[in-house]
Amino acid sequence: MKAKDKKFVIGGLIIAIIIAILAPFLASSDPDGLESAAEKILLIEETEPMFEAPLPDYLVPALGESPLGGAISIVIGTIIAFLAMVGLATTARWFKSNSDDS
Repeated sequence: MKAKDKKFVIGGLIIAIIIAILAPFLASSDPDGLESAAEKILLIEETEPMFEAPLPDYLVPALGESPLGGAISIVIGTIIAFLAMVGLATTARWFKSNSDDS
């Protein structure tokens, strides 16, 4: 990867992490519009999930419903998504280089 591209990717990751840190402190505590409309119109009740999420509702269970727990869980999710995309890009580059050799 070129140095210019690395700076661009790292800059994007830093911006994403800053947004992830600020989001819980700026977000509304009211339910989102889609969820509240569905509850009113369809009278949907909360059901048990099919499987337990590691960080349910963007919270770190040990920290409870604090914005800090939300920030930590969003930062963790951002880093996991970034690493998944790096892995996908590396795999795609590997397949491309192997297909060019054939």
